[in-house]
Amino acid sequence: MTQVSDQTIREVVQQVLQHVQSGWGQRVAPTPGSSAPPPVSAAGAPTGGRFGQFTSVSEAVEAAKTAQRALMKRSLAQRDLAVEQIRKIITDQADQLGRMEYEETKIGHAPHKPEKLLAAAQVAQGVRGLATDCFSGDHGITLDERGPWGVIGVITPVTHSLPTLAVNSMDIITAGNSLVCNPHPGGKKIAAHGARLFNQAIHDKLGIDNLICVITNPTIESANEIFKHPDVELLAITGGPGVVAAALRSGKRAICAGPGNPPVVVDESADLANAARCILEGCAYDNNLLCISEKEAYVVGQVFEAMMQAMADVGACRLTPQQMDQLAQICIEPGADGGHPHANKKFVGAEPHVIAREIGVTVPAECRLLYGETTQASPFVQAEQMMPVLPFVKCERFEQAVDYAKQAEHGFRHTAVIHSRLVDHMTYMGKEINTTIYVKNGPSVAGNGAGGEGYGSYSIACSTGEGIATPLTYTRFRRCCMVDNLRIV
Repeated sequence: MTQVSDQTIREVVQQVLQHVQSGWGQRVAPTPGSSAPPPVSAAGAPTGGRFGQFTSVSEAVEAAKTAQRALMKRSLAQRDLAVEQIRKIITDQADQLGRMEYEETKIGHAPHKPEKLLAAAQVAQGVRGLATDCFSGDHGITLDERGPWGVIGVITPVTHSLPTLAVNSMDIITAGNSLVCNPHPGGKKIAAHGARLFNQAIHDKLGIDNLICVITNPTIESANEIFKHPDVELLAITGGPGVVAAALRSGKRAICAGPGNPPVVVDESADLANAARCILEGCAYDNNLLCISEKEAYVVGQVFEAMMQAMADVGACRLTPQQMDQLAQICIEPGADGGHPHANKKFVGAEPHVIAREIGVTVPAECRLLYGETTQASPFVQAEQMMPVLPFVKCERFEQAVDYAKQAEHGFRHTAVIHSRLVDHMTYMGKEINTTIYVKNGPSVAGNGAGGEGYGSYSIACSTGEGIATPLTYTRFRRCCMVDNLRIV
């Protein structure tokens, strides 16, 4: 008969209690032969978390520090191995995890949730996203490399809770860091569940726990505590203007993927059928929850009606200007103190037929997008509405369309789209609008690696200028210089 130690019993009881207290998610079974004692602080006191589950910010940061030190003793290949565990989980369990996220958040289009996880698995670069530069000459050899920051504080949005956490975790771990995440309260369960799966898989392969720490009961106060914690070296924020502003006031360096209100311009030379297909694909994806999705459209007058018909031809459902105004009164709320209007949370990510029902309009359940003519002053134009409702504004000429688009983008410098066959029009708008992502003759999502060339991410740091996040985004520049030596030729 095998004797079971008191320590093993305590570990099993602790895991069972954690599972019962969470009330949700997959059972965490002990791994034979690989059980590790609970992580301890530098003073030897238990930090109280296994597999990234924490209620205390200070304990989460301490555990993340311990994990990061352990990671730095591992090879780059082992970092890649950790990343591969996350990639495998969100690939193999995409359907289940996507369903769980939808059941918790109740926003977006359910069939698109697994697709977003599969996309997250594809966009993460791993250690191939790191870079080393070498210089040699008469005075020796110099290496410019990228080193970790340490513990990174992360905020994730309700719109893409697990996909954002997964991609951020893969990039941050590749860069040699650990993270403490304060998820949006509306997506806290799926974030905590994902972190549990990721950490257990990494621990089983590398023997390191808590590289990804999640505050299981996130609040504004816990976010502020992360912002101010002396051992959090860098902030990575994906969210609205409020959380971005708070992070920038923290005094720490912050990588901020903030709000966007992407316009799409259609000029008189455009292939209207292609433009309609692309706009539907980008704008309607996950019921317009993506920050890069087309949020308002500007069409030159001479092709306006033809463009509206092209939208109907691809299955979008047209509303009258009066119906668009009615919806705006219901779905958009005025901004505080003269700020930009914002979406009524009740309708964020809602299905088109649900939104249309609010004004007594019946559209087919399979309809993916509502659209209609508005004015530039419409709340639907000025708000980042995150609904499958696209306002169209008729413009006298191309230059007016660009002026309107620039105003509605509000200087977020996020994303803009143009449909045109005229290179000078493409160039003109690109220079005027100055966004991080600029897509020509394709859907907005092509600018983030989905149908266009290049890599992608769920964090697009338009507010602070880093752009589409990669592992390099979460590194520090470091130079190592050997003077007058080491060269062999």
